Amino acid sequence: MKNVLKLFRWGLTLCLILTLGMAGLLAAAYITLAPGLPSVETLRDIRLQVPLRVYTRDGRLVAEYGEKRREPVRIHDVPRQIIQAFLAAEDDRFFVHPGVDYQGILRAAVNLARTREKSQGGSTITMQVARNFFLEPEKTYTRKLREIFLSLRIERELSKEEILELYLNKIYLGQRAYGIGAASRIYYGKDLADLGLAQIAMLAGLPKAPSTMNPISNPERARIRRNYVLDRMLALGYITAAEHAEAAASPITARLQGLAIEADARWLAEMARSEMAARYGEEEAYTGGYRLYLSIDGRLQQAADSALRAGLLAYDRRHGYRGPEGRFDLTAENTNTALDRALAAHPPAGGLVAGIVTVAGEAQATVYLGQDTSIELDLEAVSWARPYLNESRRGPAPKAVNEAVKAGDIVRVTRSEDDGKWLLSQIPAIGGAIVALDPSDGAVLALSGGFDFNLSKFNRAIQAERQPGSSFKPFVYSAALEEGFSPASIVLDAPVVFQDPSLEDAWRPQNYSGRFYGPTRLREALTHSRNLVSIRLVRAVGAVRSLEHAALFGFDPARHPRNLSLALGSGSTTPYEMTAAYAVFANGGYRVEPWFIDRVEDMDGNEVFRTTPARVCEPGCPEEAAQAARVISEENAFQMYSMMRDVVQDGTARRALSLGRGDIAGKTGTTNDMRDAWFSGFNRDAAATVWIGFDRHTPLGANETGGTAALPVWIDFMRVALEGRPERLPPQPPGILTTRIDAETGRPVESEAPGSFFE
Repeated sequence: MKNVLKLFRWGLTLCLILTLGMAGLLAAAYITLAPGLPSVETLRDIRLQVPLRVYTRDGRLVAEYGEKRREPVRIHDVPRQIIQAFLAAEDDRFFVHPGVDYQGILRAAVNLARTREKSQGGSTITMQVARNFFLEPEKTYTRKLREIFLSLRIERELSKEEILELYLNKIYLGQRAYGIGAASRIYYGKDLADLGLAQIAMLAGLPKAPSTMNPISNPERARIRRNYVLDRMLALGYITAAEHAEAAASPITARLQGLAIEADARWLAEMARSEMAARYGEEEAYTGGYRLYLSIDGRLQQAADSALRAGLLAYDRRHGYRGPEGRFDLTAENTNTALDRALAAHPPAGGLVAGIVTVAGEAQATVYLGQDTSIELDLEAVSWARPYLNESRRGPAPKAVNEAVKAGDIVRVTRSEDDGKWLLSQIPAIGGAIVALDPSDGAVLALSGGFDFNLSKFNRAIQAERQPGSSFKPFVYSAALEEGFSPASIVLDAPVVFQDPSLEDAWRPQNYSGRFYGPTRLREALTHSRNLVSIRLVRAVGAVRSLEHAALFGFDPARHPRNLSLALGSGSTTPYEMTAAYAVFANGGYRVEPWFIDRVEDMDGNEVFRTTPARVCEPGCPEEAAQAARVISEENAFQMYSMMRDVVQDGTARRALSLGRGDIAGKTGTTNDMRDAWFSGFNRDAAATVWIGFDRHTPLGANETGGTAALPVWIDFMRVALEGRPERLPPQPPGILTTRIDAETGRPVESEAPGSFFE
């Protein structure tokens, strides 16, 4: 008995020595490591890396920029069952232990002794927070000690709820998802409150191995891990046996969800992204959680996109079918799986869907669209597809479906807006842009830089510097009005040869029609876009003076000639610049600077930036609003508005009469060899410009004028933009005199002489 008691005392003494030694070692380790531990206080102000999100003014998501997809959530907004699932999977004693769970560490130690591998870390949720926010992920004893000490410190400084909120927002869950908010969106496209038990358990199982156990990359391993989480939830009493059985038997419903874009304005979003990167630096812009609101309205942006795409497709169909987008060898492999694989290289573009012609007969063709879906095309669906020869010539119309398409062709199809019938189509080779501004302050109402952003990120609205052609003439006429001309002034429209030293050869300009009309009033000359009258105006005013006047509208003089060809728009400008210039006529003579960022908010919803543009103040304008600068007189703007109304009422833009409005004004533009087609038009509520042309500057083809190619796009957009808005004509300024003039001479007459009218 004495020996047993002695042995007991010896063992107790040894344990005490070992305990004291271990405590001493831990104390020494703490003294050594504590000075290098980060301050827990930083966790209170921690900034999670949240991407930049861009919205329309009315709150529709346009784009997201940043590598990490994250949607921070508050702990009180997280459903209780989600918290239970993560505790069951990762740390069921979280609300009991002080940040370090001795039971978990003991299990890890036993595993180390048994396997000689550090495969289990015994980490609590608090320890994972310490590691994820402050430490490196390598498995070393020193890092583990730092993790333990830091976890104990975190538990002293923060509440359990604060720690859990940090964890649920920081943890990586695969597929670029950081935090449960983003994971719920990426895997299921749902809010947290809408997740089912099986989906919750799937997400809770991801932290162990997010890259190899997620349901996208390895569905079977993900299912096993999900069911393990369900087993743990059942064992802990979080769910019933019936709930467990139903969830464990559930199929995997996770699908990689794309960003839920609610408005397609990616050219404008890219402009905003570039602005944010320049202002804050790329790292801060893409991780600071900013929410940027554009000036555009989602409804008008959709109208602009639809109008431009319809116009480009209409042009493309007028010039014939260029053939299939590709070929697929049906004789080698024609299973749906093989067809799906081939179609993956041809994603949808601008509303056009790719398909493979599997059968082509005289009366109809079968087109496989992917995902076990096929459609039929009849002769009417391909009737437009006359073979393209060049921009001005087409081959004969097909008399049978298999003259247009062959088996194995990879083609594009779309649905008719009239009856929903499938039609053969093709991605347009032509390019274009549309820009719309609010004339009162320069806010961008809509902007589209081409057919589809994914096909070409070249933003033709701001990057396509093209000759404006006749759409530049109003600025020449405005300069003439400043020099004493009036809409009734007579200028000769007749053949002429100019020997201008700044031009290489003698210049023999002509009108588009090839005819000459003799003495012509300025109003009539602008209405019918008479080239020779415009040239004589520049000659009378002076090219330099005319260019100086055009600069008042925002044009860069360095990109325009200082000779008579200025009259025909031989310089270069962009649709963005052109719209801003026409806004001066629309608002009564004030220059407004275009802007597209309405405001920027930080992650917490605090406004950090708002555009406060100079505006044209009318009754009701805020007193603090900055007044836009007047660049032409009210009389000049009124007369130009009046003359350009006649362009619509009786000139080259008569198609716009289809809008049924009397307050529309504008000007068509077509350049030499028809390389560019323009229409810029406005009323007092909106100014918009449409440009159509090839990026490679080749001709558009016969009869593709501004009135044919660009104006229909403008009409389709403005029909939506002006819907429900009353007509608003500018008031006649006091300095304008209306008098009866002679139609032939433009001179005032005292009575109602034949051929006279008011001007």
